[in-house]
Amino acid sequence: MRGLCWGLFLCLIASIRSSGTEPTTTDVFVPKTDGFKSIRIPAVVVTNQGTLVAFAEGRAANADQAKNKLVLKRSQDGGKSWGPIAVVADAGDRSLNNPCIVVEREHGQLLLMYQSFPANVSERSKAVEPGHEGDRIVRNHLIMSNDDSLTWSKPRDVTGLTKRAVGVTTIASGPGLGIQLRHGPHAGRLLFPMNEGPFGLWNIYAVYSDDQGKTWAMGDVAPGGLIDTPNAKGGKTSTVNEAQFVELNDGSIRFNVRRWAGKAVRKTCLSRDGGLTWSNVEDVPDLIDPSCMASIYRYTDPAAGGIGRLLFSGPQSTKRENGTLFLSDDEGVSWPVHRVLCAGSFGYSCLTALPDGSIGCLYEAEGANRIVFARVTLDWLTHGKARADRNED
Repeated sequence: MRGLCWGLFLCLIASIRSSGTEPTTTDVFVPKTDGFKSIRIPAVVVTNQGTLVAFAEGRAANADQAKNKLVLKRSQDGGKSWGPIAVVADAGDRSLNNPCIVVEREHGQLLLMYQSFPANVSERSKAVEPGHEGDRIVRNHLIMSNDDSLTWSKPRDVTGLTKRAVGVTTIASGPGLGIQLRHGPHAGRLLFPMNEGPFGLWNIYAVYSDDQGKTWAMGDVAPGGLIDTPNAKGGKTSTVNEAQFVELNDGSIRFNVRRWAGKAVRKTCLSRDGGLTWSNVEDVPDLIDPSCMASIYRYTDPAAGGIGRLLFSGPQSTKRENGTLFLSDDEGVSWPVHRVLCAGSFGYSCLTALPDGSIGCLYEAEGANRIVFARVTLDWLTHGKARADRNED
């Protein structure tokens, strides 16, 4: 086992269990060999051509804002091997953060949203200013690819369309995945999950496009994201932070959100109008959260025939470890099926489904010292007890 640290060894041991084809893991981003001091914040998507594309932040130091560039790697064999690292966005001394990716189904266009921070300024800094103009603001950008992620457009600044002009300092897309609605009156709508600061006072909301990414607008923040905290400055603290969401079978949208304060479980709320407004933020009792980004993903759609299933991946512990995959067949109301993917260190993660029906999970391992792609089967996740489903070809 030369070259395997103890954390990765625990991940492999957790995988060697009965029921179904056992998980396989492959290193994707390794800072020492990929030319960065740190590589963090994974996102992964399958294109219309079946290419697997992984994104992350390539950092000049072990810090959230460290002249970050956005990087990618591509896999043509379902994650078994990966091509060379490529930089897709670079703003010099400004730091690029929170890659969030969606594929527009009709034309196969990839849309990547991210933010740029002022040079040498962190999101915790009081130097970050609100508004849409000036060198001290956080900006929101969008780049697109029309050739299966081989080349990308120049960044388009969409700050004025996706960030409130008053009171908001930081914003963050995802990180992870955006979605495109399939059902209801807003079918075809592209959406990215967002949070907005100041630091520690975040609210969550959606930004959306009804014209395949040409123009963008934003919805309201979800109520209940802030709680009274007498000892905090201003008397309030946020319960929410980094966010992901998924479309439900009736066309509504369910947020699944990192916990910042409150009970140590994931947070959720619903939109029934395409992301314009949201129900009150509530706890998700089944999903422990040590305060870490996690992933939610639509695996099978009942509209295609069969069972509708959602997937979730995240650490299930008081710290970032014990990475567990969950399955829900009631649209995320409960999560009764689960299995440990990695018993060791497990940080941010992002889920996808491969063309052959396998489940892919890109996650931070070894204390975020490498980013790994795991491939599992539904049979493994359910201990061989998955019900027959016409969606599984």
